[in-house]
Amino acid sequence: MSVETMTMERAQQLLQTYYGYPDFREGQKKIVLSLLEGNDTLGIMPTGGGKSICYQIPALMLPGLTLVVSPLISLMKDQVDALTAMGIPAAYINSTLSGKEVNERIRAAKRGDLKLLYVAPERLEVEWFRDEMNQLSISCVAVDEAHCVSQWGHDFRTSYLAVAPFVESLRDRPIVAAFTATATPEVTDDMVRLLRLEKPEVFVTGLSRDNLAMSVLRGENKRDFVMKYAEVHSHQPGIIYAATRKDVDDLYERLRSNGLAAGRYHAGMSDEERAASQEAFLYDDIRVMVATNAFGMGIDKSNVRYVIHYNMPKNMEAYIQEAGRAGRDGEPSQCILLFGAQDIITQKFLIEQNPQDPERKANDYRKLQQMVDYCYTTRCLRSAMLDYFGEKHEDKPCGICSSCTDERELVDMTIDAQKIFSCIHRMRERFGVSMVAAVLKGSRNKKVLQYRFDELSTYGAMSDRTEKEISEIINVMASEGYLSLSEGQYPVLKLQPLAAEVLKGQRKVMQRLPAKAASGDGTGGRSGSSRRDYSPSAVNETVFEQLRLIRRELAERERVPSYIIFNDATLREMSVVCPQTEQAMLKVKGVGEVKYRKYGKPFLDFFREMGDDRYDGDYE
Repeated sequence: MSVETMTMERAQQLLQTYYGYPDFREGQKKIVLSLLEGNDTLGIMPTGGGKSICYQIPALMLPGLTLVVSPLISLMKDQVDALTAMGIPAAYINSTLSGKEVNERIRAAKRGDLKLLYVAPERLEVEWFRDEMNQLSISCVAVDEAHCVSQWGHDFRTSYLAVAPFVESLRDRPIVAAFTATATPEVTDDMVRLLRLEKPEVFVTGLSRDNLAMSVLRGENKRDFVMKYAEVHSHQPGIIYAATRKDVDDLYERLRSNGLAAGRYHAGMSDEERAASQEAFLYDDIRVMVATNAFGMGIDKSNVRYVIHYNMPKNMEAYIQEAGRAGRDGEPSQCILLFGAQDIITQKFLIEQNPQDPERKANDYRKLQQMVDYCYTTRCLRSAMLDYFGEKHEDKPCGICSSCTDERELVDMTIDAQKIFSCIHRMRERFGVSMVAAVLKGSRNKKVLQYRFDELSTYGAMSDRTEKEISEIINVMASEGYLSLSEGQYPVLKLQPLAAEVLKGQRKVMQRLPAKAASGDGTGGRSGSSRRDYSPSAVNETVFEQLRLIRRELAERERVPSYIIFNDATLREMSVVCPQTEQAMLKVKGVGEVKYRKYGKPFLDFFREMGDDRYDGDYE
């Protein structure tokens, strides 16, 4: 038996014992082996893809301590609570601790009582802390949310630049492992360079998550949609993201007045208010959280069933990070983006309010336009997302996004496209969407007349449509590559080679027209329901709810969020299997030996009391 095989068998044994999973997910095994072989490693994996296991399992097998650099206090606490629940010795050091508590945890690390120690990146800049770390045997430094080191990432934090100097200050250089959920090729290069990874193994696990149904809905009454959706799904945990504090407060008050268990989170609240709201959401005391993008990083709540974006985010990285907080347990979940033209204006305003150098601002505008293109595309949304991040993939539809499940007929838009492209050409490619739409509509506004565009042959060529409808068509054309928009606050339309082919009659343009008002199912009539069967024949919902009550009691006793005991996916599998022996319980995914010893008995007692003859306790 090879050393590699023996190593991975040991890793798999630990995975089953502590985490209750029989095998690693796609991509995890390669990363774990790379670290155990002593290589610097960069792992780019989707939110919910199991990044933490990739350094936690090696931490148990490597000698000494694994130091984890983590950006948020809430994330550290969550991770340490989960590890402690599994019987893995871990601790964190952050600003919530007294000096005495910090010293106690460092002493525990020196005694070898800890396998993982979580710290914020700012801590690495403190001289006395660096001195203390130099007295420890650190085998690995794991950098979570590593995209924060790049100024081209969406969460740039200057403190992350301290990681590389800290590693180099240690007597014996440890292995460096870096992890993130989203990274363009540009950000990936930055992570390797700025963290000074030495001959790193780079693993990109598919960002695609089959359990997430992604939807972009345009033309909705956003407020009515959110109220109805939250009411229909009041039994499910969800997050609603809004761009401004005003929208958060408004939605929160309306949800509460409708009798829904809602919370809110934004930077205008006190630290105590935000902490209380976050804890209530984690402990299932509230079902839906309305928040700005200040909420979410490090929130490891696994059973979020939907994420709604009330406004378009500023870029694709932010969107995928936030939407990816749905369905971390692998269960079917919805990611819905409600898009309106006002969102573009809001995001441009936020860019202008943020003082930054011209190069950074230009980059923000470029990323914003790519986000707008995503909102208008008629392509498979999953494919569009993977293309943005430069990930190779099969060019086939996912079958569950709003584009793939759109049943509207394709319409030949070639003549309209030719009118639009011809108008842009005659306007010398010097104007934006609104101005082109005004000319095509035949507007008599001051600027149209000032530039004498009423004399163009294309003036009024689409007078049968509203300017808004014309603008929608132009934006779809841009998202499909017929047109481009320059960077900056006032982007200008430019013709692309595909448009030339259309003007010459060498290519047809087929499109689906903008959708009408959504139907009443809460997903705009496009639910994309190719889902796992969790009907009563598969999952006994009554049993599932009783298991949740047992879990809730244990969570309150242990003072941890419910999902740290067992996540929803584990409870659902239990409700199908109804295990009545220890062996059968240990075969349920997510029930490791340590967790079974700590939490398994009340669940097993429940199933034994059921005494259902249909189940013999065996499960394959």
